[in-house]
Amino acid sequence: MRNVLVLITFLFTSFAFSQELNCTVNVVAQQTGNENNVVFKTLEKQLSEFINNTKWTDKSFGQQERINCSMVINVSGYDNDRFSASIQVSSTRPVFNSTYSSPIYNFNDKKFNFQYLEFQNLVYNPQQFESNLISVLTFHVYMILAMDADSFKLNGGDDYFKQAQTIANYSQQLNGQGWKLEDGLQSRFALIDNYMSPTFKEMRTAMYKYHMEGLDLMHESPKNGKAKIISALDELQKVHRKRPNSFLMRIFFDAKANEVLDILSGGPSVNITNAVDILNRIAPLHSQKWRKIKF
Repeated sequence: MRNVLVLITFLFTSFAFSQELNCTVNVVAQQTGNENNVVFKTLEKQLSEFINNTKWTDKSFGQQERINCSMVINVSGYDNDRFSASIQVSSTRPVFNSTYSSPIYNFNDKKFNFQYLEFQNLVYNPQQFESNLISVLTFHVYMILAMDADSFKLNGGDDYFKQAQTIANYSQQLNGQGWKLEDGLQSRFALIDNYMSPTFKEMRTAMYKYHMEGLDLMHESPKNGKAKIISALDELQKVHRKRPNSFLMRIFFDAKANEVLDILSGGPSVNITNAVDILNRIAPLHSQKWRKIKF
């Protein structure tokens, strides 16, 4: 009896401290004109179970440590087992000693075509191509893990970025879009290629400073936390000087623009004149937001 209890405890502990993601998956098929087709609900359920029940790392995650994220798959058309779609992926991470969750990753992947048969087995092989459906999903899983880890430790996402790059490399063998250089400057290829490039190393430094030295310290000193966030913008400016209007800068501010606006507009008074100048320089697409920041 004691052995049975030990086994049950072990199994419960293994499950409770295994999976890393708490991901909401939605499959939206309004554009197909046949959104009530049961295949879409089956796909949604299978993908949710696949992402949330797979162990993606060798680390232990408590239930409260699981990364909150979402994937919205917008199906625009399908023919038998062939689907045309886009996928919007986003994730957040908690801020220390607060109830606030900060947006980390926000990517609209418009090149997501895949094959799927209802109830087919979904299998992930870290070193081998299985399908474009699996490759795209797992690529974004590892991007979520990498971005989250970078926000807690300087360059903490190295292993996950490398796995995302491995997925991108072995997925180039098929005709799916988004995996190759010729697929443009806003593709999956461009995203991981940029993050792995030393040219953009300050982008990752900024992620760490912004969160660990800025947001996470605001409970102790809102003024010092705000100043550290402004110093993180200096790191982003270094990237801008090397690569003006870079794709990664757009990715950062797609997630962070509203948050930066709120932080700089409220709280304790600090000198933000230079910060606003930097923001207008490195993220001009959000200039309307920056005009709302009060000095």
